Amino acid sequence: MRERTSLEDQISAIKRFEQDLEDSITLIELGDAEGDAATVKESEEHIRALQAEAARRQVETLLSGEADSNDTYVEVHSGAGGTESQDWASMLQRMYARWGERRGYKVELLEITDGEEAGIKSATLLIKGHNAYGWLKTESGVHRLVRISPYDSNARRHTSFASVWVYPVVDDRINIEIKESDCRIDTFRSSGAGGQHVNTTDSAVRITHIPSGIVVACQQERSQHKNRATAWNMLRARLYEAELKRREEKANAEAASKSEIGWGHQIRSYVLQPYQMVKDLRTGAQSTSPQDVLDGDIDLFIEASLAQRVFGNGTEVEDID
Repeated sequence: MRERTSLEDQISAIKRFEQDLEDSITLIELGDAEGDAATVKESEEHIRALQAEAARRQVETLLSGEADSNDTYVEVHSGAGGTESQDWASMLQRMYARWGERRGYKVELLEITDGEEAGIKSATLLIKGHNAYGWLKTESGVHRLVRISPYDSNARRHTSFASVWVYPVVDDRINIEIKESDCRIDTFRSSGAGGQHVNTTDSAVRITHIPSGIVVACQQERSQHKNRATAWNMLRARLYEAELKRREEKANAEAASKSEIGWGHQIRSYVLQPYQMVKDLRTGAQSTSPQDVLDGDIDLFIEASLAQRVFGNGTEVEDID
């Protein structure tokens, strides 16, 4: 049903583009004949909007990986730097949540560890929607913030780092076997708001996969059993994502050495002071509206990095005439 819905959406979009383009051209011809400059201008603007939408759809055709259509987990971890980095991590968590909401995806907060004074130490989002993983898969890496710290009484400029890790939800089509003997399961009390129940029961679950060192945690539900089931799903997803990366590197080792994004690699800088700019260090894509970017407007960077992954460095998706 998901595949059918996706195909129907693509077909209806093409038909709508064709009809809208034909209508706009007709209006331009009529406007020229009648000397109606306002109608001509409005129709030309509509065609430019269609061009932008078609370009986005063209990039979407690059999402052909075996897990690209799946839902996705997004983990955010603060780096060294205490309160400043923890505040930056909370800003990134909000950015991805807003991005998902802008697209009409369902966003759930599975786990969050609050910072001592402000911000968060870590958080895990579950973003549900068609191609959620495909769109976000190039966002894994280290994100750098430069600003005048609101926590510094001397108003000095600070540089903060936070790490993002994106991995797909494993559905019923994919079988991942994990030995329970390879895992350590810990329970603990959930942090943050939630009432008396949260403060008195060890409902949160953390699973450590010893061979790989992967750690996942869930505290979304009041029930420890539900949190345990979700944590197992997250662990299967992390192991599957690691296997996808291993296959990709093996299939194209040369390209991977140039453009592969891994944990610990800085991919984007967000500068709020002394000037305003967000720049992707892999593709060169940049924006002079960091507040819009932090409010979830990151499609420019996502599309550029997806195009680079498919076409290689220095090649962009063609404009549609």
